[in-house]
Amino acid sequence: MMHERYLYPITINDISAAVFVSPFHFSRTFSKFTGVAPGRYLTAVRLFEAKRLLLTTDHTVSNIVCSVGYSSVGTFTSRFSRSVGMTPTQYRDPLVGDLLVSCAPHFQHLAPLDVLLAESESWAAERQGGGTVSGRLELPASAGGGHAVVGLFDELIPQRGPVAFTAVPIGPGTSEVVLDNVPPGRWYVLAAAEHVDGRTGEKKFAVGHRRTPIKVVDGGSAAFSVPLRASRPTDPPIAVTLARQSDLGARRTLCTVA
Repeated sequence: MMHERYLYPITINDISAAVFVSPFHFSRTFSKFTGVAPGRYLTAVRLFEAKRLLLTTDHTVSNIVCSVGYSSVGTFTSRFSRSVGMTPTQYRDPLVGDLLVSCAPHFQHLAPLDVLLAESESWAAERQGGGTVSGRLELPASAGGGHAVVGLFDELIPQRGPVAFTAVPIGPGTSEVVLDNVPPGRWYVLAAAEHVDGRTGEKKFAVGHRRTPIKVVDGGSAAFSVPLRASRPTDPPIAVTLARQSDLGARRTLCTVA
């Protein structure tokens, strides 16, 4: 219902009535199952669709605002800029799409491994101090070769880029990752991967989330393990770019978002 009617006003009462439970019971069950409250989920759906339209269409910002459930261009622009760290116009920079990590059943994108590695090295060169985070990615049993990106974010449903990320080639079984010089704080882990299905040869997309944050301190170490799986319709849709605002307009297109 949220995915189909995000462009209209929707209340907790509307959704709970559609599934014949009380608003309180619905909110509690929804939050337990998805990891986020219904209101935050709906906001994530609207911002995701706004990002998708900004990157894949030439619609005006005012038209996109109406298409994603907002009535005021000013309100949308303020909320988008505050959440994403870029204005809607800046988000249309080609570099944003080149370095997009998009996790949703109907809109998936991950840059090639060489592009991600080059960007990761650029980010890492600017970080000093902090802690070390090591992790294990658990691949689906049928996974063949591919590559993954792992990022650390300040929110469970991130809207802006990570505080640190890395990219690694992956294969059957598990893959190890290490992030150095991670800023102190509590960070959520998000991983996305493209891989070949070892049985069919088809290209597959997999995601992994850690619902509880990991704590990083100066000079310390932290660890995580994240299983990767196919996106589900109930997953909060996520689209974040690894492009930094300071780089917009200054670099060539690296790949294409379709």
